[in-house]
Amino acid sequence: MTRMTRRGTTVELAISSALATLGVTRDEVEVEVINQGRKGFLGFGAQEAEVAVTIINFEEPSVPEKVSVSEEVEPVLKNLPVEVEPVSESALEKEEVRIEGLSDETAIEETEHYLKMVASGMGIDDLQISHEVGGKYVTFQMESAKAALLIGKRGQTLNALQQLSQLVTNKSASQFKVVRIDVGDYRERREQSLEQLAERMADKAVRTGRKVQLEPMASYERKVIHNALSRRLDIETYSEGSDPYRYLVIESVK
Repeated sequence: MTRMTRRGTTVELAISSALATLGVTRDEVEVEVINQGRKGFLGFGAQEAEVAVTIINFEEPSVPEKVSVSEEVEPVLKNLPVEVEPVSESALEKEEVRIEGLSDETAIEETEHYLKMVASGMGIDDLQISHEVGGKYVTFQMESAKAALLIGKRGQTLNALQQLSQLVTNKSASQFKVVRIDVGDYRERREQSLEQLAERMADKAVRTGRKVQLEPMASYERKVIHNALSRRLDIETYSEGSDPYRYLVIESVK
């Protein structure tokens, strides 16, 4: 595990300096803020910010086939024909009343068709989809020999597909639906990895007495970590930053 400390006029500049030296991105490291730094008064008493940046070996769930995510995937996702207005995370958590005449069955069929169309654009021609409905939740299960391509790095492609499918489903659903998409049992294994990470980082925060800042994550993944640590009385968790770079902080309670 590679660890490096860097100083800068601000915390962000110190982090950027470390990332440039290590040749990694923000989501590949764990950041500890050793000193927030201070501006001082008229140049007196100023202190540089200091951070410790550690490259983490994140235990990514295995997939049936190791397939690198092609550079063509991002353009495909950006150009998906979803003619709806963007929605916020808070809106996705609300249950809305839809007008009469819309059909949940039609919504599911359209979503499955949409997923197959997207997969085809990614070069995936063997996609199989099944679904399960439970109240306002609709879970689509996808299977393919190119499962890794559907998942993407740490689930980024899968999360994007889930958000877009949420919009497609609710164009035709009779009532608001929360869409979940999985490939194999990736979601379950990802949650287990996040829970293990949460415990390790919480122990570290308590041991060092310093805040531990995790990588940017999707809202549901931050929620997994919040829930995993909710019973611990020696730490507190909270989120900072703005999406899509919102991240979770674990802090020891003294």
